[in-house]
Parts: sequence; structure tokens; C-alpha cells
Amino acid sequence: MIYPSDETALTRRLQKLTSILDVTKAMSAERDLDLLLPLILFEASKVVEADRCSLFILDRERNELWSKVAQGAKKEIRLPVGSGIAGQVAATGSPINIPDAYADERFNRSFDTSSGYRTQTILCVPMRDATGEVTGVIQALNKRGGRIFDAEDEELLLALGAQAAGAIENALLHEEINKLFEGFVSASVVAIEARDPTTAGHSGRVADLTVGLAEALEHVATGSYAMTRFTPTELQELRYASLLHDFGKVGVREPVLVKAEKLYPHEMEMLRSRFQLARKDLQLQSYKRRLATVKLRGEKAIPEIDGEEEARLTEELKRLDEVFEFLLTCNRPTVLAQGGFERLSELRKLSFTDSRDQVQPLLLENEIRSLSIARGTLSPEERKEIESHVEHTYRFLSQIPWTRTLRRVPEIAYAHHEKLDGTGYPRAIPSKTIPVQSKMMAISDIFDALTASDRPYKKAVPYTLAVDILKKEASAGQLDNELLTVFIEAEVPKKVLGTFK
Repeated sequence: MIYPSDETALTRRLQKLTSILDVTKAMSAERDLDLLLPLILFEASKVVEADRCSLFILDRERNELWSKVAQGAKKEIRLPVGSGIAGQVAATGSPINIPDAYADERFNRSFDTSSGYRTQTILCVPMRDATGEVTGVIQALNKRGGRIFDAEDEELLLALGAQAAGAIENALLHEEINKLFEGFVSASVVAIEARDPTTAGHSGRVADLTVGLAEALEHVATGSYAMTRFTPTELQELRYASLLHDFGKVGVREPVLVKAEKLYPHEMEMLRSRFQLARKDLQLQSYKRRLATVKLRGEKAIPEIDGEEEARLTEELKRLDEVFEFLLTCNRPTVLAQGGFERLSELRKLSFTDSRDQVQPLLLENEIRSLSIARGTLSPEERKEIESHVEHTYRFLSQIPWTRTLRRVPEIAYAHHEKLDGTGYPRAIPSKTIPVQSKMMAISDIFDALTASDRPYKKAVPYTLAVDILKKEASAGQLDNELLTVFIEAEVPKKVLGTFK
């Protein structure tokens, strides 16, 4: 026969066991340690009807217990294994149940003194993993109603602790994996920037701007992106893709990657040497003419002949220097005025006589082609090589066994140079097949490339001019105009980088 009091106790125990099952499900789904630990403490307090609870995790390397959360405490607590009640439980693996804290010499009163809390009863049990190893302890203080913790409380808290140990282990493993990914991504960014120090910080800024734009979409109530929202894991995926979007540059030849002018340094040095030889040739031709003229006009005409030749040589050297200055202007990554390239073509006729009395062209055909580059410093072949970094990035990222929540990192990075009108690279895909994350990254990438501090091949563009350039690309159907509007109106660069007005 079951009496009412027994039935009530049985019902209460059943409720507590059900609560443990429910919290076990919740714990198994939670991977964030900062959210998991408070959940465990809340449920532990409910199960044993304690006023407050603390949870300590075992740090085997330092042989310490540490607590990120302890009800009533505001900072992390660390204590040696074997020290205090929690330390003894961790050392022995046996529960400790104290009905009167101040009557037990193991109790350290300093915690009460510093916090103003009055500890009366204590129940401290070990948390064990699936192998039976102690991974931490749970400590409950002050059973409600002035009662003491009994054997049932000990049993229930041990059961909860066993479930909590597994959940914490999974959360710690998840945290370690995240740290591993973070370390890998950081190392990859360092590798990218080591190839081209002039772009240092670009990957990080693009990631910050792109994530900032994604977060700004949460406040968009109308238009195509009114319902676009990104979860924390999707933002992490977007951040990784943005940080690694240029990793493929490690596969581009360094001279091409850092090419600051249209001619490579060794090519410019060869050109400069030819002009120096041409100067000497002009001087030599001048002396030859002087000798020939003296023979015709006699020695008395030498002063007059010297004056004539000096004037002629000065004019010839001046024209040669002017041509070289023009070539230096052509060599810079600027767009020449109309007609400039035609003059380069005319200059192919210039020549000089070398030390072997052989006529040599002053400008080589490959130099004329390079100096005629209308935009930037790269030839069509070099530009294709630079553009190949996207393919390298995709192949590299595709080799990584990404988790399910990060599986789209390669795809997002792959499309960051595609254009809505299908003129982008490397695949020239249409707008509907470009991920929205890639469209956002494209805006951030161009903005930072325009506004980043001066580089050898370009000057930094002011914020207003950068915005105008982006608007023109959006008007031309290359960038997403709605995303750009959010980027500008939400002041993403100012909020993220804090350097624009």
C-alpha cells in the first residue's frame, strides 16, 4: 500500500528525474560553454532544491579547478585540486555532504566573509565522463526550507553531473575546434599578407565590412532583403569566407602580385641603360662631327664649331631626356591623355648606335606594349594570372573538411569577383547564381581596395569618391544596388572601421 506522503515523494522524484532527462536533451544540443554552464547550474539548483550552485571544471595541465560561473560570484574562481571541499571531491572522486558548514573544519569561511553570504549546508559531488574519469565537481549550497541534503539529492546530483560532464566535454571540444579553425584562418591570412605586405589588413577589413553589412540587413524592412537574416553560425561562415577570399594569391607569381608599375624593375633598369648609351652615342656623334667640320673649315673655326655643336648636342640631349620622362610617366599606373599611346608607337622609330657600331632600337616592342597598358599596371596575360587567384582559392578551400555549418565557405569565396551582369570572373556567372554573401563581399572588397592607405601602384581614394565609384558600378548593373544602399545608409564603414565621416 502506498501512503499519500510516499506518493507525493514518488511524484516529486519522478518530476526531478524527468527534469534531468529534459535538461540532458538541452545540454546535448548546446555547444556554447558560456550558455551551457548557467543552464547546468540552474537545473542543478532545481533538482536538489538548493539556494545556489557552483560548477568547477578540472584543468589537468595545471592540476586546478576553475569556474567560469558560480551563482553569486562575478569573476572566475581557480583553486588547486585537493584544496577546499570542491578540491577534495575532485581529488578523491567521492561526494561530500555537510549538514553544518561552520561546524566542519574543511569549510573555508573566507568566501562567506568576502561575499556576505551565509553557507549552512553543502553538497559537493564529482562529475564523471563516460570512462569514469573525474572532469569537475558540482557544489550545491543551502537546501531550501532550512533542510539538509539527503541521499536522494546526492544520487540526483551525481546523475545530473554525469550528463553535464559529457555535455561540457563536447562543448570544450567544440571550443577547441573553433580555436583550431581560428588559428588556421589567422595563419592563412598571415601567409597571404606575407606575399604582398602592401595589402596588409585587407582581408580582415573585408571580413569586418562584410559581416557588418550582413548584420545591417537585420534592420531592413522593405525590398528584396527584407527577410534576409543570418544566424551566428552563418555569420561565422561568412567571416571565414571573407578572411580567406584572397588566399589563392599564394599561387600567383610574386613579381606579378606586387607589380607597382607597367615595367618590372629589371625592365626599367635595362631601358634606363639604353638611354644612357643613347646619350653617349649622341655625345660621340657630336665629337665626330666636330672633327669632320674642323677638317673642312680649319682650326681657326674651332670656337665657332664648338659653340654650334654644344647648342645642337644640348638640344638633342634635351629631347632624349624629354622622351625618357615621357616614358616614366607612361610607366606609372595612370590613364594617359588621348594620343599618348600613339606617341609611344612613333617612338619605336628611335635608335642609337652601340659600341659595336650596330644600330639598336631605343624602345623594344614588349616595352611599348607594356607602357601602352591603358588601366593599371598589368598586361592582359598578367591580369589573367592575378584573376586566377580566385580559382586557386576555391581549389584550396575545397580541400578542407569543413563542418556542416561552414560547408559553403569555398562557394562564397569563389564568387566574390563575379558581377551581376555576368562580366565578372572567373566563371562570368549570372546574378541569380551568385550567393548573396558573395555580393556583399564584392562591395566590401572594392570599397577597401579603393580606400586603403596608399600603395605603390595607387593612392587612397576619399570616402565620398569611393562611394561614387561603387554607385556607378551598381548603376552599370555590376554590383547589387539594394545591398550597396544598405552599406551606405547604415554607415557600415564608419561603424566597422570607425575612420570615415
